[in-house]
Amino acid sequence: MNSPSASNAVEDRSLRLPVHGNTVAAEDLKVRLVLAADLDEELRIDASQVESVGQCVLQLLVAARLEAERQSLEFEIINPSPAFVERVVGCGLAELLGPDAGKDHP
Repeated sequence: MNSPSASNAVEDRSLRLPVHGNTVAAEDLKVRLVLAADLDEELRIDASQVESVGQCVLQLLVAARLEAERQSLEFEIINPSPAFVERVVGCGLAELLGPDAGKDHP
């Protein structure tokens, strides 16, 4: 049985936002963000699959960004979907959440 060794495997530790970031999804996201902030040296959040994002998820992302800054952790939102970008820009949060959060939006 051939299995990749742990040293050869590249682990993707980014947090993936849910397709629909509603209040229910925010509960799970909160736990994952806290764990990531405690265990990792960076917070990388993959927003590539987001079709809708609610206020609770946006509030968590803002809180995570501020906490990362407080702890001197890197914070990055990667691969933001058009829906995510539109919502973040529409709420005036692009500058706070980072350059990629408002990527390619007029």
